[in-house]
Formats: sequence, C-alpha cells, structure tokens
Amino acid sequence: MKRFALLVLLCLLVCVFSGCSSEQFYGAGRATQRNQCERMPDQNQREHCLHDAGMSHDEYKRESDAIPR
Repeated sequence: MKRFALLVLLCLLVCVFSGCSSEQFYGAGRATQRNQCERMPDQNQREHCLHDAGMSHDEYKRESDAIPR
C-alpha cells in the first residue's frame, strides 16, 4: 500500500510541475486505478473496478457537476 501511495504522490508531483490539465491528471489517476484493479483476485470485483476506471473525463465531469452541493 505504501508503494501505491508513493506512486500516486509521484503522479501528482509530475502533473503539478509539468502544468498538466485536469484531464491529464484525471487520466493518470485512472491509469493507476486500472493497475490496482488488475491485481484484484475476485473477477467480479475486478470487472466492476475496471468499469469504473474506464469512465472518461467528460463522463466524470457530467456526473460530478450533477451532484448538488
């Protein structure tokens, strides 16, 4: 788990210092999530996880904008 946290932190730092857009940052996070999904031993959980990880940035924005604040 420490390795995962370090990887996420590294991705964040690279994005911040390279001037990534939110879409690029989102893509990097989803790639990390897909890697974690692939390690799940249960096939049903893995498929559900991969489905969620496959959400496009536009879909994510639509869903997040629809949530009342």
